Amino acid sequence: MLETLLPILIFAALGLALLGAGRRIRLWRQGRPSPVPILKGLAAMPRRYLVDLHHVVARDKAMSNTHVATAGGFVAAAVLLILVHGLGLGSGLAGGVLGWALLVASATMFLGSLFVYRRRRNPPARLSKGVWMRLPKSLMAFSLGVFAITLLRVGLLPEGLLEGAGGWILALVLAAVVTWGLAEMVVGMTWGGPMKHAFAGALHLAFHRRPERFSTKAGGEGRSTGLKALDLDDPEAPLGVETPADFTWNQLLGFDACVQCGRCEAVCPAFAAGQPLNPKKLIQDMVVGMAGGSDAAYAGSPYPSQEPGGKPVGEHSLERYGSPHGPIVASLHEHDGKALVDAETLWSCTTCRACVEECPMMIEHVDAIVDMRRFLTLERGQTPNKAPEVLDNLIATDNPGGFDPGARMHWATDLELPLMADLQQVDVLLWLGDGAFDMRNQRTLRALVKVLRAARVDFAVLGNEERDSGDVARRLGDEATFQSLARRNIATLATYRFQQILTCDPHSFHVLGNEYGELGGVYEVRHHSTYIAELYEAGRLAFRPWKGGRVTWHDPCYLGRYNGEYEAPRQVLRALGIEVAEMERSGFRSRCCGGGGGAPITDIPGKRRIPDMRMNDVRETGAELVAVGCPQCTAMLEGVVDAGAEVRDIAELVAEALVEPSTSVATDAVGHDARSIRHLAEEVPL
Repeated sequence: MLETLLPILIFAALGLALLGAGRRIRLWRQGRPSPVPILKGLAAMPRRYLVDLHHVVARDKAMSNTHVATAGGFVAAAVLLILVHGLGLGSGLAGGVLGWALLVASATMFLGSLFVYRRRRNPPARLSKGVWMRLPKSLMAFSLGVFAITLLRVGLLPEGLLEGAGGWILALVLAAVVTWGLAEMVVGMTWGGPMKHAFAGALHLAFHRRPERFSTKAGGEGRSTGLKALDLDDPEAPLGVETPADFTWNQLLGFDACVQCGRCEAVCPAFAAGQPLNPKKLIQDMVVGMAGGSDAAYAGSPYPSQEPGGKPVGEHSLERYGSPHGPIVASLHEHDGKALVDAETLWSCTTCRACVEECPMMIEHVDAIVDMRRFLTLERGQTPNKAPEVLDNLIATDNPGGFDPGARMHWATDLELPLMADLQQVDVLLWLGDGAFDMRNQRTLRALVKVLRAARVDFAVLGNEERDSGDVARRLGDEATFQSLARRNIATLATYRFQQILTCDPHSFHVLGNEYGELGGVYEVRHHSTYIAELYEAGRLAFRPWKGGRVTWHDPCYLGRYNGEYEAPRQVLRALGIEVAEMERSGFRSRCCGGGGGAPITDIPGKRRIPDMRMNDVRETGAELVAVGCPQCTAMLEGVVDAGAEVRDIAELVAEALVEPSTSVATDAVGHDARSIRHLAEEVPL
């Protein structure tokens, strides 16, 4: 009976899965066109899955091993199940080998499912419940059913076991278990359920919107963090995203790949601060919009202070409804169920990319948020709080503060900084950024100038020719103002010759280095922490030993997660004689200061402030000083009441520790290596 029934069950499940696949593909194809190399993407998918995706999953060793056992066991068992029980290749020597391989694969999958079951019995708050709670049982049903029927196939169970009335009952039970497993693991993969992420996730990796994210060498790490430019010259091109169908089809595919693990939720600073943003819920709302319907089936954490449906806790919950061509965003203060999310949800994002960094399915949350912001800004003109004023200032004065553009160099009158207009050609162009108008950041700039002069760097500044980099405008969704600023800066830079751009602002560093290129401005850009580390290694700087107290380092999001620079600032601090007291959330898991993405400008209220949480992280280290490398981080952390730790830019620490060699010492040191220069310098008082 089983020999006759099994092929029918297997191929019926495969047929239904193919029908479901066609249905899901039609859902994704509602999005805008996005050309992808289909064959190349499919060929790259196994590597992206086994190397890039697993690199993220492996951060949790227990879950990594569990995923290898369950996912690897399932793929192997599914293929062997078709060969052995579907096509009947279970006899003879080859069939025996296949049968034993199927036993090993299904047993491995079952062992993995036991760990999944343990996790689901006491799940972390970030994990979604609902249909996901049946996943361990479905994994067990599939693996146990396949294991049992394969035992019969390879002859490890008595031949007469399925004879008589008892045998019929056993055969029906086995058939029911296998049917359950096939329905959930194969049919549910394309029709919906906890295994949907496997089908959508594999194709998402193959047709990812940012293929350059993936490594090209074993163990390598790709990086692609610059926002995609809008074609403002095309009258048919949408200005941002109004409806789910305005996303590209592979963005919709990426949303559908969400496994609802909640890793993004656990690291989101806005969610932790009680602001109305949960990146996991936002992605699931996009799935609801793509497929049509409501969020009633969502069983994860809601937006802070809201039940599913968007109503404040304690009020009657109203389901949110969406459709592919219906609006995504409701008005600023409206909760009417006619749209999927409120605008405050989008404006809460600091664009720190913590969610993207942690997502095992490599979904691009920040891209989606900025795409939706663009529509609100460019089409509706709806930006909250001080954002309209800042955007108007950028248009009128080329800086967000609305300062007189001619005052950009007033802070440096006594420094007599060399101008590009006078020199025309230098090694290093020092990009001041809009910190030139801020009294606190002017101290950082003066310190950096002192360091550059001590190292005898050939540098100059643009002076009043410099404009805002456009970072704030772009993150607030005003692509038109960003491109206007960028093109004018690019035109100015094209008139001069330099080897690299240096800046103490990670936001300018990122925009100039990663986003100007699409508009024709390709430059080598350096953050000042990296450049100082290189100067020290070259023997061009020498420092007094650190005599201060305990120090910790705060990783700026736009330096670390956006550009992968974690080590250089720590090298500089070690060169100063500082042993860094690392915060629990540091490196790629650093907590955002709350200053990115225009968040201080839109100022969406929450239960607490993000910089307050970050300073709590500092207090836990016992540090008396937190070193930073970003003017936004400086402003946010210094704004914390009763912070308990001093905030200093790394350039200020370096400038204070400089040992400047006398002319005679510098002459004597010519031709000596870096260590001899440092040794001589240390003998000379400041």
